Amino acid sequence: MIREIATFQILGLPVVVYGGLVTLTAFAFTAYIGYTNKSGKGKIPFKWHSRMVIASFVLALIHAFFAISLFVG
Repeated sequence: MIREIATFQILGLPVVVYGGLVTLTAFAFTAYIGYTNKSGKGKIPFKWHSRMVIASFVLALIHAFFAISLFVG
């Protein structure tokens, strides 16, 4: 069941690829928030940095779960 979800094609690419792109974007945005606040140019409150860290980590776990399901079973 999980393998079918991970390999479901959207615009010619499997869902696991889009999950990786979303995860990478979330980590990049998290780094952006931290960097801009550290340099003093931050317009996004720093409390969002910790929230984005948690969200990015959850997305990474979901992406890893889908990716591992492709190789197991």
